[in-house]
Amino acid sequence: MTDIAISSLMADLLRDLQRPDMVWQVVVVCSCLLVGWLLERMVRARHVDVDARRAWRIGHGGLKRLIFPLTALLLILVLRVALKPWLHINLLSFAVPLLASLAIIRFVFFVLRVTFSDSAWLVSFERIFAMLVWFGVVLHITGFLPELIDALEELSFSVGKQKLNLWVIFQGLGAVAVSLLLALWLGSLVETRFMGASGMDANLQVVFSRLSKAGFILLAIMISLPLVGIDLTALSVFGGAIGVGLGFGLQKIASNYVAGFIILLDRSIRIGNVIAVGADKGRVTEITTRYTVVRAGTGVESLIPNESLVSGVVQNETYSDFTVRHTLGVQISYANDPEQAMALMVAAAQANPAVAKEPVPVAFLLAFADSGINLELQYWIDRMEVSGQQVLSDLNLAVWKAFAAAGISIPFPQREVRIISSDLSN
Repeated sequence: MTDIAISSLMADLLRDLQRPDMVWQVVVVCSCLLVGWLLERMVRARHVDVDARRAWRIGHGGLKRLIFPLTALLLILVLRVALKPWLHINLLSFAVPLLASLAIIRFVFFVLRVTFSDSAWLVSFERIFAMLVWFGVVLHITGFLPELIDALEELSFSVGKQKLNLWVIFQGLGAVAVSLLLALWLGSLVETRFMGASGMDANLQVVFSRLSKAGFILLAIMISLPLVGIDLTALSVFGGAIGVGLGFGLQKIASNYVAGFIILLDRSIRIGNVIAVGADKGRVTEITTRYTVVRAGTGVESLIPNESLVSGVVQNETYSDFTVRHTLGVQISYANDPEQAMALMVAAAQANPAVAKEPVPVAFLLAFADSGINLELQYWIDRMEVSGQQVLSDLNLAVWKAFAAAGISIPFPQREVRIISSDLSN
């Protein structure tokens, strides 16, 4: 719309407010909105199988978001032509750009939601962006937008040799926001390609995907700011202040990010490793650029700063090999044959499919204790495949049954109490 057409539309709309047919325009617009809303409810109520093809699920999701504004917009456009000979249609013409902007906003954010499926920030950002766009459309239609731009341009200030005003800053923020969304979209595509590379190490996939995303973001900022007339050299003062702040106040965070890239590059800790850092022990489930998530056997997850993993001692039980040695201790009576008991323990371990074939299970006679003979079975399992506690339980049950069948007893603690009596009478 040109400025003259916008002024004419607003003037006609204000005159329509004093005419009786304004009620019919409101009825027509509300009816179109109601039809679009009902169609949207029907589409949303239709169940889509989660196992359906991804293209069908994406198409159904896009239809749910666009059916309301597009249906209402199409009906208003048709009725605007049909009712023009009998009614004033200025309210319908006013609703057209609002519905068109709503359709564009929903389409753009649908594409972003498909790209960033796990990003919760899009929900709140979509509402803020929609409010800003609608506010701009309303200002443009009412003719107040040029006056607002002139007022923002009058509020100017200087940063070094660069003269800035609020309108340039808002333009820069908008350009940076759009460029960042485009950079994040490209970074997500590159990340998908890296994560899908079958011949690349998992840590290198994470490193390259994050570096590419950071590079796209930096490139977007460097391109978008000069496009709106902001000289990057004017930001050197702020860059120096931010550098000082990072050096003093954010050095721990910076060191954690550097340590995160070191861990991902040298592959000393990988996802699935069983590590122990101080009192925290468990399986590594996630490695970010700031912290590493370690999930204990109890289900408790510990967020360990990456700096601690680089500067401290880390016990990695699965660094070079995922097979870990476990032990099973048992005590038999002195009346039983220890060699027979040891053979039964080794046979029970070899019969368990979760126990590794190499190294072979071995039984040892450890000590002659007070109540019996202490034996120990040493066996190896793959920590990535099975639970060590479950294997220990299965072996204990198998050894118990084998001992019972062979007549080997597990003694109770025995104590001999002797009472010495003495004649205390004179």
